Amino acid sequence: MIARREQVFNYAVLTLFAVLAIFPMAGVVAQALQLPGLDLSAFGTAWRDGDFAVYLRNSVIVTAVTVVVATVLSIMAGFALGTMRFRGAGALALLFVAGLTIPTEAIVVPLYFDLRSLDLDNTYAGVILPQVAMSVAFGTFWMRAYFRSVPPSLLEAARMDGAGSWTTLWRVLVPMGRPAILTMIVLISMWTWNEFLLPLVILNSEEGLRTAPLGLSVFQGNHKTDYAALMSGALIIAAPVVLLYVFLQRHFIAGMLSGAIKE
Repeated sequence: MIARREQVFNYAVLTLFAVLAIFPMAGVVAQALQLPGLDLSAFGTAWRDGDFAVYLRNSVIVTAVTVVVATVLSIMAGFALGTMRFRGAGALALLFVAGLTIPTEAIVVPLYFDLRSLDLDNTYAGVILPQVAMSVAFGTFWMRAYFRSVPPSLLEAARMDGAGSWTTLWRVLVPMGRPAILTMIVLISMWTWNEFLLPLVILNSEEGLRTAPLGLSVFQGNHKTDYAALMSGALIIAAPVVLLYVFLQRHFIAGMLSGAIKE
């Protein structure tokens, strides 16, 4: 009886939070579609006036490069810290964890001047490199946890078969860790796509390189009273991340819920 009450209570709480999460999105969709009727003209207005094709292209470039570079570096760093024993490994792992605690607001101003001194402001590289660094801090922490859960007997078996560290990593452990890696990719993609402050500061005078969130901000400033167009622009910007999550949803959930691998 108590278990039944706990189950009902849990479902009630989950339903409440689901409604709280869905209700704002339902309002955005309703406003964009101009319900109770159905008018898609606001999407055409937003796409045409907002120049979202350019902004989406820029965000795709920044996100794709950041995700690829950060994923490769995170896998290699996580493998080294999770499976190898060497002097300073613990301190190095703590350094990556410390990177997770540094807010963007605390470093963005000195970072801008450093990038400007290297002529990297108002460039793709100036936006990508800092986001790669921040993503690697999380990615290394994430992948280290996965590699530490790998049974030592599996690594020993690979060595006995003549596989070196490089072969063991990419041909044995990476295929096994697909859910964890895809979860990391989804998270890094969402964070990079939604990043606003870094592009705002670093791309301060280059309109052609604005990312999608920056483009939406400019569009909002020019269409303050056209709520249908504003909501349509927001949906256009959110669509790529939503589609990525839907496509990788099963792997994402598996990676979030997977526990340690047991022998």
